[in-house]
Amino acid sequence: MKPNQSIQTAKRVLKIEAEAITRLALRLDANFSRAIDLILHSTGKVIITGMGKSGLICKKIAATFASTGTPAFFLHPAEGVHGDLGMLMKDDIVIAVSNSGETEEIIRIIPLIKRMGAKLIAMTGDKKSSLARAGDVALDIGVKKEACPLGLAPTASTTAALAMGDALAVALLEEKGFKEEDFALLHPAGSLGKKLLKVDELMHTGKHIPIITAAASMKQAILEITAKRLGVTAVVDNNKHLVGVITDGDLRRALEKGNDILNKSVKDVMTRNPKKIEKGALAEAALKIMEDYSITTLFVYEVKNRDKVAGVIHLHDLLKAGVV
Repeated sequence: MKPNQSIQTAKRVLKIEAEAITRLALRLDANFSRAIDLILHSTGKVIITGMGKSGLICKKIAATFASTGTPAFFLHPAEGVHGDLGMLMKDDIVIAVSNSGETEEIIRIIPLIKRMGAKLIAMTGDKKSSLARAGDVALDIGVKKEACPLGLAPTASTTAALAMGDALAVALLEEKGFKEEDFALLHPAGSLGKKLLKVDELMHTGKHIPIITAAASMKQAILEITAKRLGVTAVVDNNKHLVGVITDGDLRRALEKGNDILNKSVKDVMTRNPKKIEKGALAEAALKIMEDYSITTLFVYEVKNRDKVAGVIHLHDLLKAGVV
């Protein structure tokens, strides 16, 4: 195949699949809302089942549901009649995916699903199929044609099924008020989890926070910076409110001026109105502040009191956690 010909083929495939999704959006109706309500009001889990290529799509849909706050599992329909239906309970929701709506293995387990009392959401390309008629709700995922020129390999139809699964997952996510914090709990590993770490999980707290009072001597400030090894100390007033910071840079700049810094007051050397971040903020937000202001440390304040020091986070903490 010539390069230009292969590019034209790829464009044709992508155009057909894009049109399939566009047509899917135009046909959405009250059945979609009913499917969302069924899942939202269920006290059980979501079981997603399909054969062949549809089965592969089902696995991805189940994974997307699970990672966005809707407990879901994939059930191989052929294994279902050999014992795996034991995972199904009466309060569960079954989503069955079949383009034809006549997949033998799916049709065989429908009576068992009904007998157990579970609700059935049918995702099929044929609204008059056995699967569509058996479903408590039927979602139309039909396509005009497959991208495969022979019309045999599932292409546009599997793309449509996957897109419908994503639409369900995202609609459920929004209905449940699923937030970044919830996502972080379900993704503790990998780049996503690292980006969603909170400063609370990485900051130094308690006796590990470098901190002195405004009445302390510069000698005490230097000893505190040296002891805590973060290149900084917080300066607080008598009410333990943050009024400034002294960094290694502040010490160097004071020395460059030729001053005897040991005889200077802490207030004369410290940087007032230091950059800080709220407890509960994402570590990635802390990194952005550090990058924007070319600093390596941020003090963390209590949510209900912007002046109360809750901890301190250093650029090295973000590096070790893989946030950078």
